[in-house]
Amino acid sequence: MNKTFIVAELSANHNGSLDVAKKTILAAAESGADAVKLQTYTADTLTIECDKPNFQIKSETLWDGLTLYELYKKAYTPWEWHEELFAYGRSLGLTVFSTPFDYTAVDFLEELSNPIIKIASFEAMDYLLIAYAAKKMKPMVISTGVLSLEEIGNAVKTCRNAGNNDITLLVCTSEYPAKPEDAQLLKIKDLKGRFDVNVGLSDHTMGIAVASAAVALGASMIEKHFTLDRSADDVDSAFSMEPVAFKQMVESIRIVEQAVSPPDYSKISPGRKFARSLFVVKDIAAGQEFTKDNLRSIRPSNGLHPGFYPEILGKKAVIPIERGTPLSWDLIDTGM
Repeated sequence: MNKTFIVAELSANHNGSLDVAKKTILAAAESGADAVKLQTYTADTLTIECDKPNFQIKSETLWDGLTLYELYKKAYTPWEWHEELFAYGRSLGLTVFSTPFDYTAVDFLEELSNPIIKIASFEAMDYLLIAYAAKKMKPMVISTGVLSLEEIGNAVKTCRNAGNNDITLLVCTSEYPAKPEDAQLLKIKDLKGRFDVNVGLSDHTMGIAVASAAVALGASMIEKHFTLDRSADDVDSAFSMEPVAFKQMVESIRIVEQAVSPPDYSKISPGRKFARSLFVVKDIAAGQEFTKDNLRSIRPSNGLHPGFYPEILGKKAVIPIERGTPLSWDLIDTGM
């Protein structure tokens, strides 16, 4: 199978520090990531400054007590950092790309030669935004965490109507952190079959198991939030993956890639030599019949296939045969 594209999501895990952002990108590279993803928005491009009930976060999240505006103001990555972060990541051999949340972000990222456009699931029902982004003719990655099946289909159709067929859908559970039992990884094959697109996983579960399983099921991309320190006072650190664990995940995925190969039934295990076959287990005189008493199916595999056992019983030996001899056709009087 093709190599899985493994993305470390920086998100807000820079805590407002450019230095921390660069150290996090370096750690992602050292941990085996193929790419780092940023988020390109401001609080004002996402929402409005308002403390009315609809704008207050009160849904048992990590961010309860904040307004949406307060959360996004704290979490955003300053746009003036982007060019330096893109250049730094590229110098480390990483692909660096971002999620634009409005038209101005799409245009801004175009100026930076952003190579991939990721649409967050909360924006993926904004078909006008998807169409605008898709017309840039960059690979489109669309997270499906809060979308209905109909909305997923509409997002794919919007890209294709814009002339862009390079589409990857990400299965996603938009909970932070997400429970493994809510991962629904079988959506990977289902979405592939329904829409004829690449499918990956944006994983918010803890640990490496869900991501590794997703690769076994055909995920072409794995995205995971990445932080230097889960105990840091960042917006997303609590459910993000630290470098040591991220490296373990990458190593696990690379092993899974080796294990998931096309079926090849012509390739027989070397252990086949220890399989059963037909052996003479008691001395047999010339002309003596083969019986259940002197012929058995035992290990190893040097003798005839056990499937011939019923056919050989009752036939006679052409020469004396010692106990422990693997049976072969030249020892059997076949009457021919």
